[in-house]
Amino acid sequence: MPGTLVGIETGDDAGVFIAAPGVALVQTLDFFTPIVDDPYLFGQIAATNSLSDVYAMGGRPLTAMNIVCFPLKERGPEELAEILRGGVEKIAEAGVALVGGHSVDDPEPKYGLSVTGIVDEHQITTNAGAKPGDMIVLTKPIGTGIITTGRKFDECPDAHFNAAVDGMRTLNAGAAEAMRRCGIGAELPVHAATDITGFGLLGHLFQMAKASAVTIRINSEAVPLYPGVMEQIANKNVTAGGRANLAFVAEQLNAEPGVSANMLDALSDPQTSGGVAICVAAKNADELIEKLASLGTLCQAVIGEVVEQQTARLLVW
Repeated sequence: MPGTLVGIETGDDAGVFIAAPGVALVQTLDFFTPIVDDPYLFGQIAATNSLSDVYAMGGRPLTAMNIVCFPLKERGPEELAEILRGGVEKIAEAGVALVGGHSVDDPEPKYGLSVTGIVDEHQITTNAGAKPGDMIVLTKPIGTGIITTGRKFDECPDAHFNAAVDGMRTLNAGAAEAMRRCGIGAELPVHAATDITGFGLLGHLFQMAKASAVTIRINSEAVPLYPGVMEQIANKNVTAGGRANLAFVAEQLNAEPGVSANMLDALSDPQTSGGVAICVAAKNADELIEKLASLGTLCQAVIGEVVEQQTARLLVW
């Protein structure tokens, strides 16, 4: 379609469409069922997650519309009000205008946002720009699916659960701003990015490898995990989604013998409102890390590198 800069072909985080010379619209939509019991926290997490796709493209979100499915008669307006209160607080924190929405009666609650943002058409972080020699920097720990699964069975301590919740409701605005300040483009420091959500770290990095026609090498020991993740895996609190993610990349995955099955479970764990994985030229990695730290990202971990062209594979050591 004329004007479409990023469509559905590479499974990227959002669509990008030229609105005017030099300016493009970033458009995305996301909603899901409650991942936590507290409706206010659920609203915060869902809104943060929905905004993340715009940030992952290097954009600035401008407007949002609520998407709500809720059994109002059965569960009452108070719970819905708390979900929306959590959402609107995150929308306001992002400096985004809430301009409307739509609701339907549904037996299972669901909430999220349709978000529109803007991005410079010449500085878009797609998942298709990774280049050999790039370092991969991650801005949030992983393990939210495992932690919340453990919580469902009352096997996750409050401190571990609260750390994951705080991560899920942290906006990725700092990651987007750091990428813009470093410079985005083939001849600039930042070459590609993707946010880590339902396909897990391995799934999203494989999508990047495939879209960029490269191989990505991951240092499993460098990947930051939320507190308690490995203990939960040892207690068998893993998800069906994580196992599906691992199966999806299995044929393109080479894991060295020292990488445990438990670590692969962590790396394939579906994330809700995860961080951004950024591909940056090695010589500019320190600059990006400094900017990420100054802008308050939860972590600035170098977790791997892009090692060769043409073969879409993942190497884990």
